[in-house]
Amino acid sequence: MAKKKELDDSEIDALFDFDEMEEDEMITFRCIDCGREDEVPDFVVDDFSFDLGEGEEVETVCPFCNGTMRKARDVQRD
Repeated sequence: MAKKKELDDSEIDALFDFDEMEEDEMITFRCIDCGREDEVPDFVVDDFSFDLGEGEEVETVCPFCNGTMRKARDVQRD
């Protein structure tokens, strides 16, 4: 049986180069039940909107009350 090669620090750093990673854009969602807000990464919103019909919007589950969250329309971004 072949012996596994251990990676040195430079090889590990090359695999996980976090400085080169792009930061995800966050989209603010607001719960229609409790009114609280939460941020969702844009790639998640894109995945959820894949099979929506025209006029439908992405809905997620509120982490605070298990209600329904939709994209907040009037949120000011910095």
